[in-house]
Amino acid sequence: MSLRAPLIPAEMPAIEIVSPGGPEQLRLVARPVPSPGDGEVLIRVIAAGVNRPDVAQRQGYYAPPPGASDIPGLEAAGEIVAVGSKVNGWAVHDRVTALLAGGGYAGYAVATASLCLPIPGELTMLEAAALPETAFTVWSNVFERAGCRAGDVLLVHGGTSGIGTMTIQMATALGVRVFATAGSREKARFCEALGAVRGIDYKTEDFVEVMKRETDDAGADVILDMVAGTYVARNMAAAALFGRIVCIAVLGGTKAQIDVALMMRKRLTLCGSMLRSSPVARKAEIADAVRQRVWPLIAAGRVRPIIHSTFPLAQAGAAHALMESSAHIGKIMLSVE
Repeated sequence: MSLRAPLIPAEMPAIEIVSPGGPEQLRLVARPVPSPGDGEVLIRVIAAGVNRPDVAQRQGYYAPPPGASDIPGLEAAGEIVAVGSKVNGWAVHDRVTALLAGGGYAGYAVATASLCLPIPGELTMLEAAALPETAFTVWSNVFERAGCRAGDVLLVHGGTSGIGTMTIQMATALGVRVFATAGSREKARFCEALGAVRGIDYKTEDFVEVMKRETDDAGADVILDMVAGTYVARNMAAAALFGRIVCIAVLGGTKAQIDVALMMRKRLTLCGSMLRSSPVARKAEIADAVRQRVWPLIAAGRVRPIIHSTFPLAQAGAAHALMESSAHIGKIMLSVE
């Protein structure tokens, strides 16, 4: 017996950025429900993740790529309610989580079919919505770009962020020796509870000295950096011979001064990436890798999303205020239903 396609309303609740500024610039409005195009599906959103790029977009620093929704939100989970042409492998009523170019803070969102993934294991919709942005980012940067492998030493900055908590768990599960910085002693200990060999309170400890001491002066093979600014030079000091440093955010500023001679002596690789503006084909490759390599770890319970707080969609501004306070551990989520 076939299931009837769900009724789709003409309008949906959505969060709009009134103008660049603080969290108060996020406003709940009614928007037309979008329609899926070729290779796309329409998802009735149950939950959406809140991420640092959403904050940057609200502040006016991170415009959506051409053709993307102006509604913030880079990941969501829910039920497919409509399927565009040229879509294979997905059908109405399928439960999915998806990486989005925008539009997640809404009742319905259009997603590229190749960037949708089944919900792994016994996860709830809320838990599943916390996965795409972090899992895609960590896999593509730590394991593909930086070539991190079992036996390596990995230093991740922002260990209690959504990205950080995912990195610690994924890397530990894959046999990597993980160190993580965090903004308090309690957060450093939380990193250790997730699997890090050593959590480093960056407010009271020098991570360069700690890494040298803990590795007998060898340093970190891979460093995942969300800070940039002055951290770039310090990362180079903390890196091992042939170390790989990947920058994925600039919370500490966009400018850095480096010792090129040190980079040459250590044979370092310094690189960066942006997921949102990457070509769809590239993101689809990452999706395939995540489904094959990361989803089994989640289904087995070896990796799990760490959720700090959940806000109703109408309180997206409060969710952003919490994100900017850095008081959270793990993911901040929006419940749309």
